[in-house]
Amino acid sequence: MQLPTGGALAGPANIARVAKEAERLGYHSVWTYERLLRPMAEISMFGAPPARIPETYRLTYEPLETLSYVAGMTDTIRLGTSVIDALLHPPIVLARRFATLDQFSGGRVVAGLGQGWMPQEFEAANVPMKRMGAGMDEVVAAMRACWGPDPTQYEGRFYRIEAAEVNPKPVQQPIPILFGSTTPAGIARAARIADGLNPIAFSAEQLAGTAATFRRLAAEAGRDAAALAVVARANVPLTDEPMGEGRPFLGGAPEQIAVDIAGLEGSGVDTVLVASIRQTDIDLELRLLDRLQSAVAKLA
Repeated sequence: MQLPTGGALAGPANIARVAKEAERLGYHSVWTYERLLRPMAEISMFGAPPARIPETYRLTYEPLETLSYVAGMTDTIRLGTSVIDALLHPPIVLARRFATLDQFSGGRVVAGLGQGWMPQEFEAANVPMKRMGAGMDEVVAAMRACWGPDPTQYEGRFYRIEAAEVNPKPVQQPIPILFGSTTPAGIARAARIADGLNPIAFSAEQLAGTAATFRRLAAEAGRDAAALAVVARANVPLTDEPMGEGRPFLGGAPEQIAVDIAGLEGSGVDTVLVASIRQTDIDLELRLLDRLQSAVAKLA
């Protein structure tokens, strides 16, 4: 379940309520995401006509600080990012922040990383967009070097770490890295160097095809494809009443979503991240969490 870290319901109290309830109900994990800013300018998102990006991004809590807050009030639920835009951060800084969170949480972190896409965020972070692609390979390699035994050392095209002691080390060796991507190049990169894929779910057919492609490419790269994870992100409504004709895949009432999840058995998808948080009623959101867990359990 995505935590309410953005939009009208975002805030420490609601984040704490959702995290505690998700753990009590037996959810696998809770997730945050990163958004540095909301431009005043209209921009094109993924090929759509230029427009202001959604108002929910006016307020977005920082993902790793939020998960550190959540780590202190939970015991077992995993803590993921879907996603942090890795290219906007120095790898050694990002690696140490993830390692610190992994220590505080007792080894519960999942590092979901993306390249980013918004020119204004790259400009604000003083990072050229031409670093996309090859830069992701280096970020992952440098972060894993920081998580490994000292002395840490890395030499790449974009990043260099002189031989040094870099601590703390994470509890997990290493922290699993997922790539948030749905493009052919991103899926291929994840299959080659990541521990899993975090694609957006558009349909059952698309999602099963993406998972199959990812695992095939991983096997062709000589990796154990079965050991890698696919965490599907469902950016769709979670509603109180059932949705009718035109209902999006993995969207609608909890009972409808549970049927979609059951249909993914054997598809190569391991986890479904329900990324819809209502913008009006936190109490209803918590009741829907309970209904969804019960509906999934009945069909398991």
